[in-house]
Amino acid sequence: MDDVTDALKDLNLDQVPVYLLKTQSSPTDSYESHISSLANGRYKPIFVPVLDHIFRDDALRTLRRSAERFAFASGSEASGLRKATNNQAKKYGGIVFTSQRAVDAFATVIAKLDPTKLNALFDKDMPLYVVGPATANGVRGLGLPCEVVGEQTGNGEALSDFILAWHATLPREVTHLDGRKLPLLFLVGEQRRDIIPKTLQDSELPPHEQIQVIEVIVYETGELATFEETFTHLVRTAKRQKVKEQCIVVFSPQGCEAMLSALGWLDEKTGILSVGLRDLMSGPMKTKIVTIGPTTREFLLQEFEFEPDVVAETPSPEGVGEAILGPSESEG
Repeated sequence: MDDVTDALKDLNLDQVPVYLLKTQSSPTDSYESHISSLANGRYKPIFVPVLDHIFRDDALRTLRRSAERFAFASGSEASGLRKATNNQAKKYGGIVFTSQRAVDAFATVIAKLDPTKLNALFDKDMPLYVVGPATANGVRGLGLPCEVVGEQTGNGEALSDFILAWHATLPREVTHLDGRKLPLLFLVGEQRRDIIPKTLQDSELPPHEQIQVIEVIVYETGELATFEETFTHLVRTAKRQKVKEQCIVVFSPQGCEAMLSALGWLDEKTGILSVGLRDLMSGPMKTKIVTIGPTTREFLLQEFEFEPDVVAETPSPEGVGEAILGPSESEG
């Protein structure tokens, strides 16, 4: 808790704290660098972790064994291994990442492999599909020889369409083995949308365009038990320091109730937003709520009758930055 609230001690006069309700990505976080650069440093990003991620060691051990058996490789080395062991050398025609946590989980697999053999273990022509620049940066940081594609898509729907189009351009030796189309490996958490598997495996697609998706759950997610306490302390500290304005960026439905409760905006009897409580608890400090996308907005509306101030047009540092600034500052 102290690490989070300590960030307010360095707040300059008239600087606006931006609470990013997410875990800070490492080694760098593109949201931090972009928001810090807005309006000549007027905004100060502060990360407030909401989710607790637990890696599935059983799944990660299986992936490591697969990698060591050339599951992601092709070419002469893979063929030689297959003949020697009677095991199928290559199992996947690509890997899909849609979250930083999936990247972090897979990084633990890569860390246990011989770094001098990565070029042999991973087919350089096998695509690594990603959604958004943050995920793309994380995947590139793995140091694999594969091409990273799809970062401009921004969401699962757009990435699904991109994968179908990109897959059609790949050589047959990348997408097939022994005449059989290879599936894609999709690394996910236990809570996820199924838009990508449904789209790629849609029975209305011509059979030759359909792509099988193998989902592997590599992490589990839950709300941090300490989130509400930490965020409540942060808001109270800001009030004591007479912060004039603050911005909260919400990245997922998890933590929304705790956030509104910490702000003191929820009616205890109904569990929904009370406009009177919002005005009373906010006092002279202006609070702006930004959601990363429409899914989180809809959750806030349906569960708490709360309309956020703005929804980012794209789920990216640039989209969030524009939402924070608003039309006047963006144009200026």
